[in-house]
Amino acid sequence: MDFGLVLQTDPPASRVVSLMQRAERNGFSHGWTFDSAVLWQEPFVIYSQILANTTRLKVGPMVTNPGTRTWEVTASTFATLNDMFGNRTVCGIGRGDSAMRVAGRKPNTLARISEAMKVIRALGRGEEADLGGGTAVRFPWMQPGAEVPVWMAAYGPKALKMTGEEADGFILQLADLYLTEYMVKAVKDAAAAAGRDPSEVTICVAAPAYVTADDSPEALAHAREQCRWFGGMVGNHVADLVSKYGEHSAAVPDELTDYIKSREGYDYAHHGRSGNPDTQFVPDEIVDRFCLIGPPEKHIEKLRALRALGVDQFAVYDMHDAQESTIDAYGAQIIPALHR
Repeated sequence: MDFGLVLQTDPPASRVVSLMQRAERNGFSHGWTFDSAVLWQEPFVIYSQILANTTRLKVGPMVTNPGTRTWEVTASTFATLNDMFGNRTVCGIGRGDSAMRVAGRKPNTLARISEAMKVIRALGRGEEADLGGGTAVRFPWMQPGAEVPVWMAAYGPKALKMTGEEADGFILQLADLYLTEYMVKAVKDAAAAAGRDPSEVTICVAAPAYVTADDSPEALAHAREQCRWFGGMVGNHVADLVSKYGEHSAAVPDELTDYIKSREGYDYAHHGRSGNPDTQFVPDEIVDRFCLIGPPEKHIEKLRALRALGVDQFAVYDMHDAQESTIDAYGAQIIPALHR
């Protein structure tokens, strides 16, 4: 199992770079960031510094979207980074929940994501791509062997199906074992039905991880409060699914939707941050299911269960008050155990 670190690009950017360097020293293979141009600093500028100050780490957004930048600009940015530093980028892509809504726009449609994935992947390989309306372009400066893998974030049935049919990887932003099994199966079944080898779709589960010194009630209570924001962030996506498919639908499992019944709203000013006041509706049970909290042995136990479900990478959301110690604990105890 590979490991990634996920950060927000809060200033100073030097701290983001430093934490990514720390992650590489501790055995992490990927460095991910949020991508919402209003809420945080521009990630692609910071990726250049991360890549220049690491040797192996692969970087990318979790996730970008096809609405805030034109597709050829996104592809050119990835391709330029790859030309400078080797093929060390991954394009995580999704609907653009925070990026689009904060700017007063609706999240992107699946059809738009599909077209964008095709264009970004093709241009990133040095191939020709149609930008729409019959305008085909190719980057004349590309070198042989270039590539930009595109991983898609998804929860709903149509998005899961499209991920299996078209994406190079699947990003699932929760670590619940039942839902992971359900959604990984949906993606792999769709890949097989489309004539693809399901094993070629990389499976990445991303969720907060908080390593405690012990499993005392006090330690676990603090960890839960530091990670409760995640249930609210996921709930924001789930609310869209409930709006589309209904509260109890065969298309979306109740295990995903039941907990948002008392959700009252969401302020993106607190998006992805511990202490988010809009996430108090999230019960402890959901925090425990969706996240990894507790002493190292509890993380190892759950990660082994995720690996058995076909998960290739676990990406640690490190937005809490123990960023360095979590990275170090993973490097010292948890990552070595999962590499055995």
